[in-house]
Amino acid sequence: MVCSGYCFYSKHMTKRSKNIFDPGSPEPFKLSRTRLERFLKCPCCFYLDRKLGVDQVKGPAFSLNSATDTLLKKEFDVCRAKGKPHPLMKKYKIDAVPFQHENMDVWRENFTGVQYLHEPTNLLVTGAVDDIWVDPKGKLLVVDYKSTSTTKEIDINDGTPWKEAYKRQMEIYQWLLEKNGFDVSATGYWVYVNADTGQARFDGKLVFEEQIIAHKGDRSWVEQAIVDAHTCLRKKKAPKPSKDCEWCTYRAAVRGVGVE
Repeated sequence: MVCSGYCFYSKHMTKRSKNIFDPGSPEPFKLSRTRLERFLKCPCCFYLDRKLGVDQVKGPAFSLNSATDTLLKKEFDVCRAKGKPHPLMKKYKIDAVPFQHENMDVWRENFTGVQYLHEPTNLLVTGAVDDIWVDPKGKLLVVDYKSTSTTKEIDINDGTPWKEAYKRQMEIYQWLLEKNGFDVSATGYWVYVNADTGQARFDGKLVFEEQIIAHKGDRSWVEQAIVDAHTCLRKKKAPKPSKDCEWCTYRAAVRGVGVE
């Protein structure tokens, strides 16, 4: 049988034998920012993944987004080396410069990132940042790069679920840096690049409009979310499927037509 779309990645769907939570293990268990977000969206899917070793199907990587992230990092790294603000920061009157630190590359790496061991749960919480700026008072400003293509004004507060997830993402990074002993500002920034489809021709290149959007984060919820995720992992049975979860809805639909 030939199946298109995400089924192309079915070879990755065998049950995993590594990175599975063992309540009896004395070793810290790694909990990434993305996995904590999964718990917040659907405890059932989180449990299946981290406790039972059955992950969600992996789709294709967003290569264009990754490319813009890489290029933005190169731009801001030039300013970082000089200790000067990026022109976009000047345009938006942000009194800060890219933060210089020996661990910057480590903090950006997906498999390491900023780390903090939450001792009450023995969970090693991790998150890979895109960038960090620092203001004249020494406060760190978390920065995340985002790519899109829209003719509408970008409204980060329109209640769209994925934009709310962007906020939580930034707040987790703020929490991680604070737990590592840094003075972290509640204000963070998204550097948005928006592909302009109004151009007359493609000519082998995309034209992007750049803007910076500020967000005043509230990281007070993060620690309780970690505790709740740990409680979930220690359960003997998986939580009930979430009504708003596409994955749970799909599994229910499959069972509904008699396919196991």
